[in-house]
Amino acid sequence: MSTKPLSQIPSLDLLRSWVAVGRRASISQAASDLYLTQSAVSKQVRQLEDALGTALLVRGHRSVQLTPAGERLFHSADECLRELQGVVDAITYQPQRSGVTITASIGMTALWILPRLLQFQQLYPDVDVRVAADNRLHSLNTPDIDLAIRYCAAHDAPPGAVRLFGETLVPVAHPSLQAQWLGTPQQIASQVLLEFDLPTRPWLHWYGWLQARDWTLSRTQRMQRYNQYDQVIQAALAGQGIALGRYELIAPMLHDGRLVALAAQDTTLSPFSYWLITFASAQARDDDNPDSARARFSRWVLAQAQALSQGLPHELPRAVQDEPENGAISGAYAAEGLS
Repeated sequence: MSTKPLSQIPSLDLLRSWVAVGRRASISQAASDLYLTQSAVSKQVRQLEDALGTALLVRGHRSVQLTPAGERLFHSADECLRELQGVVDAITYQPQRSGVTITASIGMTALWILPRLLQFQQLYPDVDVRVAADNRLHSLNTPDIDLAIRYCAAHDAPPGAVRLFGETLVPVAHPSLQAQWLGTPQQIASQVLLEFDLPTRPWLHWYGWLQARDWTLSRTQRMQRYNQYDQVIQAALAGQGIALGRYELIAPMLHDGRLVALAAQDTTLSPFSYWLITFASAQARDDDNPDSARARFSRWVLAQAQALSQGLPHELPRAVQDEPENGAISGAYAAEGLS
């Protein structure tokens, strides 16, 4: 297949607008990101479609959907622009301030990193932090990333990875829902279940939690499905139903009563843990300097993980319990230390 000359490739402005639309799945939000008007971005998308001779978007009343050609162009252009962003950041990096870049999944970033980040900024005001939320795995040789928090099984963690904590699952809901302690399948059937729609993680699905108790999902069960885990928790906070909570990510919400537990915590369902990983480029750049931005951020993350493990309560705020004996939380929570 012949390669088109550069003169026939759409301009970077058009591709940048297309990537912004693809990332947001919204022309208006893309326009906000680019500091342009909605009509300007819409015009650029049409210019790109004209240049390529194919439709890239299916336009609805208040939504847009990428066509197969649009999906293909978005994924390729998005990858190229992310690499370009990293190069531009490196070129324009200000040497008088140190910085660290960490990547993690969208859910981990929203629920665990961001709520704690103010503390790091107060401790180290001279360090600039760049958070790259991305569900894709980056190569450990990616030059513009220093650290990553990965969610995986122990045998998939790369050499040198440090385990932060395991994963504990517990059904949760907003107190306003007035949901009772889940002691029977019938109590589940009467509720709306908030589902994390990710087929490759069956233990995070309701059927996995039910199967572990020899319960089955009702054919008439009401479900709401979300493709990002932080959306599941936001729906629970809004009182829309019961979520299968990942305790390590939502602990502050349980401790301050924004959510209540509806069953005992379960540490046996999930085979995955969270791992802190240092990228090769970061190690080469700071040569294990204990005062580097990367080293300070790593120590802070480890301290946050250790505080989570050591500060676990014997009981969580929980719903009203119908059966005094059978459904009770038993004993102290088994804290998981660092490994």
